[in-house]
Amino acid sequence: MSKIRVLLVDDSPEFLRMAAHFLATDQEIDLVGVALMGQDALVLVAGLQPDLVLMDLIMPHMNGLDATRQIKSTPNAPIVVLLTGHDTPEYRSAAATAGADGFVYKPELFKELLPLMHQLTAVVVDKKP
Repeated sequence: MSKIRVLLVDDSPEFLRMAAHFLATDQEIDLVGVALMGQDALVLVAGLQPDLVLMDLIMPHMNGLDATRQIKSTPNAPIVVLLTGHDTPEYRSAAATAGADGFVYKPELFKELLPLMHQLTAVVVDKKP
């Protein structure tokens, strides 16, 4: 079985370090890149072709909703899971409207993220050569 190729996007270097360390605990995940801004994520998605993008919802310049919308409009778009410290029905609805495949409240990250990632990628990763 192939590893899940993940791109991590967040404007907080501290969160990126913590999340990268957490993802490294799962041997089925390959963190292929990190980005501090939505615009950088667009470039990295095109170049790295990850299976899954973990995208912060609130970032300066281009928020996670706008970046998700653009990523999901491309052919063979990766799975996108939005991460946020603000869990509201409005944000959940906006994430779904933008095309996000999942939504994780950051305080629940350690409990919810890995099972969700494996669930969302089970079919995609198994089809890879």
